[in-house]
Amino acid sequence: MIHRFTFNHFEVNCYIIVDPVSRQCAIVDPAPEASFEDVQLTQYIEQKGLKVTHILLTHAHVDHIAGLRQCCEHYHLPVSMHPEGRKLLRQAEAWGSMMGFAVDNMGDLETQELNDGDVLHVGGIEVESRYVPGHCPGSLCFVVPGEKAVLTGDALFHFSIGRTDLPGGDYPTLISKLKERIMSLPDDYRVLPGHGIESLIGKERKYNSFLV
Repeated sequence: MIHRFTFNHFEVNCYIIVDPVSRQCAIVDPAPEASFEDVQLTQYIEQKGLKVTHILLTHAHVDHIAGLRQCCEHYHLPVSMHPEGRKLLRQAEAWGSMMGFAVDNMGDLETQELNDGDVLHVGGIEVESRYVPGHCPGSLCFVVPGEKAVLTGDALFHFSIGRTDLPGGDYPTLISKLKERIMSLPDDYRVLPGHGIESLIGKERKYNSFLV
């Protein structure tokens, strides 16, 4: 099961990947900005009797990590991310001041390295990381075969793609990696993006003008 929250003034989709058998779960992009959003997330986990085993980042842009420090400290876990995203953690305060987020730099957080093709297990659920740079350095997508789903962060949206005009962005790289690493998935895989509504790989293959 994959549950979605939408947090903060950038309306970031934060996902909880849940194994209903073991009750283990992973938090993907902990984005709560306000205290009531923190409570929303923790209460859901407590009320469902879940045990958080992983905190995963699709990428480290400040809107996706607004609640990262609180999450890591509350659950006593490192953040699992691509190593090329660590610079953005160290720059979180600067980016936050530009984007309206009151966060501090997070370069001191413990990190666990995730690279292309690495596989994590959330209880009995397999989660594969796929490196899809182009939106920003260190951008990962997470494929969950048991759920026929891919969490795409800001790489792929419903009939659109992530912006490439920020530092570290590269349009040709993003298009190439999306076609190679994401559009190779079956048509019936759900696309769960970092913002906006979900889609299907088959729909994106047919109607996404950036990828057709």
